[in-house]
Amino acid sequence: MRFPYGIADFQKIREGEFLYVDRTDRIPLIEQAGEQLLFLRPRRFGKSLWLSILENYYDLAKAERFETLFGKLAIGKNPTSLHNQYFVLKLNFSVVEPSGDTNAIRQSLHQHINSCIHAFSIQYEKYLPRPIERITENSFSSLRNLLAAVATTGHKLYLLIDEYDNFANEVMISRLHRTNRYQELVEGEGVIKTFFKAIKEGAEGRGLDRVFITGVSPVVLSDVTSGYNVMENISFELDYHDLCGFTSAEIQNVLEQVANTCRFDSSQTKDVLNLMRTFYNGYRFGNETAELVYNPTLSFYFLKYFSRHCRYPEKMLDDNLAMDRNRIQYVAALPHGQNLVTQALAVSGSIPEQAIAIDQLADRFGVEAMLNAPRDHAFLVSLLYYFGVLTLAGRDDFGRLLFTIPNLVVRKLYAERLQESLLPNYEEQEQRQRAAMKFYAEGDLTFLCDLIEQHYFKVFDNRDLRWSNELVVKTAFLTLLFNDTYYIMDSEQSIERGYADLTLILRPDIRRYRLFDHVLEFKHLRWDDLGMKGDEGRKLSRAELRILPIVTARLADAKMQLGRYRQALENAYGERLKLRTHAVVCIGLERLVW
Repeated sequence: MRFPYGIADFQKIREGEFLYVDRTDRIPLIEQAGEQLLFLRPRRFGKSLWLSILENYYDLAKAERFETLFGKLAIGKNPTSLHNQYFVLKLNFSVVEPSGDTNAIRQSLHQHINSCIHAFSIQYEKYLPRPIERITENSFSSLRNLLAAVATTGHKLYLLIDEYDNFANEVMISRLHRTNRYQELVEGEGVIKTFFKAIKEGAEGRGLDRVFITGVSPVVLSDVTSGYNVMENISFELDYHDLCGFTSAEIQNVLEQVANTCRFDSSQTKDVLNLMRTFYNGYRFGNETAELVYNPTLSFYFLKYFSRHCRYPEKMLDDNLAMDRNRIQYVAALPHGQNLVTQALAVSGSIPEQAIAIDQLADRFGVEAMLNAPRDHAFLVSLLYYFGVLTLAGRDDFGRLLFTIPNLVVRKLYAERLQESLLPNYEEQEQRQRAAMKFYAEGDLTFLCDLIEQHYFKVFDNRDLRWSNELVVKTAFLTLLFNDTYYIMDSEQSIERGYADLTLILRPDIRRYRLFDHVLEFKHLRWDDLGMKGDEGRKLSRAELRILPIVTARLADAKMQLGRYRQALENAYGERLKLRTHAVVCIGLERLVW
């Protein structure tokens, strides 16, 4: 089985006999949905491949390859009347250079469009009455010339635009105080706004029949709405929920074939499937009733490595997606953004009352909203959703939308962001790694708790937090202990009709090493609960705090819960489990006792 990791060329996938999970049954639905469509998904989620499918299906120059490419697929067995009836022009705005001033960006955009028009002229030379004249300084005029040439042929144009917002997003995210560059691109006669006005004009009886646009967020179209107000957003419709992404059944089917080749037994195969589910599944777009889907790029990254070596990749996060950390950093830099990022890491999607709730998703916002973000919590949540680092988890009892981190590979991005912001120095990071390893290998909390008391609590501003202090403590441990090379880490894992605060279960391929599984249960007390002031309590040693009746009682409560969790986990994992349990009481967000 060949996995098309990093391949977005549909013809190459089909002719190279790579794995393709058929989504061509959606083509008739796309045709019925409208003539100018927008489809939003996070980065590296298969959008480019979908555009390549449309390109190959509608391209009149590829009519003789229809049977080869589509004959065995759903659409090949029942094609629509529009197949291979269009000239196709494909633009990819991710190649537009976002650095430099506005003039440099404008020039890069015109160069890209003109280059695509030049390639179009060569591809369709035998269909066109004359070469298309290109205007170097104004690619929009070149586009009008292209449409004029197409109009003489009896066919029309299908325009595909990939990552329409990529360079605009990069302009904004690069540095918040330089958003004036972006404003110059979209306001007044800015080049982006002018481009979309030209698209709208071309669709008004001038030969441009259909447009399909992909991107990450609606921010750009919101800013150019007056110039392009004919687009329909199909991103949230249930029919297209898994247009890009894999279902659990599809992943299981492929994985079982690979595992069989690797001669894995059913128990080993189940371990692999659970690992993939934990790290790569969990995305839900637009409709809270939709089935969760897997990230396709991450899935192929894992499956390609696993099929080749019959073992897991050491790093579960594909380096090509690691840059999504910049998106989290961007939101964290906005007013109140850091609190939201910290809250997202702390909460669990398995407990609805802990998930992040907003009334509705913001789907029409521009750069002004980004500059005025502190006024609207829903806006920040919406940004993280569009970036793919939060996902829809359902609705609460009040009908509000709930959001949570989709999976463990994304949780890693949050943890690393907080590690870097709270422990920015090399020495502090070295201390964190030593303390974490001491805990992983020996279950010794001393060095880790010292680090949290001396550094984490000192810089962690808890005054603006909107959730309980117990969650703050859990977030501290999760942030400092996160290590997906060794562990499957879960916050509030459902165990035996309860929720364990923090679990670290060894990955199956790591069990041979001298490391332990861990479960931690946290309790929180205020200094007032101990009947003393903070100044008085801070002078006491951990041993003196530990013997205080209320501290002893809370530790006993935590140990009782841990006993139930131990029994349930041992029943689930059997002799493979090497479990250490830890009851921890935090006092006043200053002292830790275990």
